[in-house]
Amino acid sequence: MSLDWIYNAISWILLRWHALWDAIGVPDGRVLGTNWAWILAIIFLVVTLRIILFPVFVKQIKSQRAMQALQPKVKALQEKHKGDRETLQKEMMELYRTEKANPLMGCLPMFLQIPVFFGLFHVLQHLDPSISEKYKLLYGWSLEQFDSAANAHLFNAPISAKFGSSAAELAAVDADGTTVKILAGILVLIMMGTTFLTSRQMILKTGWAEDPQQKMIQRLMLYGIPFSLLISGALFPIGVVIYWVTNNLFTLAQQQWVLRKFPPIQMNNGKNTSSARPASSGARAGIKSPVQPARAGGLFGRKPAPEPVVPAVDTKALAPKPGAKPVNPKKGTRPANKPKG
Repeated sequence: MSLDWIYNAISWILLRWHALWDAIGVPDGRVLGTNWAWILAIIFLVVTLRIILFPVFVKQIKSQRAMQALQPKVKALQEKHKGDRETLQKEMMELYRTEKANPLMGCLPMFLQIPVFFGLFHVLQHLDPSISEKYKLLYGWSLEQFDSAANAHLFNAPISAKFGSSAAELAAVDADGTTVKILAGILVLIMMGTTFLTSRQMILKTGWAEDPQQKMIQRLMLYGIPFSLLISGALFPIGVVIYWVTNNLFTLAQQQWVLRKFPPIQMNNGKNTSSARPASSGARAGIKSPVQPARAGGLFGRKPAPEPVVPAVDTKALAPKPGAKPVNPKKGTRPANKPKG
């Protein structure tokens, strides 16, 4: 299947944003070794796509909340079908279907951005000044726009160059290999760091999943993807790395806003503790609170037996009345004399 429609859409958005920045006076020439109109066009390509995908992001958050709420039931199924993996999978799929929860929804925004990523990758690789004019006119570019983008730089490194560019590729865009490698290397490290932080931010707020499949996905997102970028990042054009870093920063800000506005359900041993109050200083110190349920009963067991009530002693009632003879407490308490004989 042809992907030209993706390449045309990516090119159209880039060209519209570049035309806007050029119209409001952002210089198209190099300032500090950078063509800022093209850099801003890539950055606002991210903004455009994230606005389009915002409803999907909302569905992702709702799905994650639903998956969290199901963790006690998932854990119960794991205990019930321990050792029977096939039955466990069937029961869990039925549970997800009944509760209308989708474990894959958490990754949907990332999957939807993959075609955009490869589309931008292809378009930037297409910016080769040495290709014939008929190929320069592909995807809606004019010759002037193509030549302007093909010569766009970030701090004297072409946005179409990459860390692993060959000498011939660097010569085609008139680039210095050392400058390209230093800038691309720094950007790849930033890309790895921000990718790690986006996953870590969500896991710190929601906790590790009880479901082994979900936990495996969390570990892959947290460690696997950032590590893979150390190798694959050398193949990405600088413009693509700019897109990825900008997307990660946007994700960090968006997740922070959502997690503050809609705090996740906090789970503790399978119980919802989102409304639990913090322990008092007396409880932390080991002092038993008078309203705390007994260890053997309390809120989740049988009611503790009430302690026996000791009646109060009225000392005034026991005091002798005025004028009354003193009572000898020892009188009548002597033991009887033993009979003789």
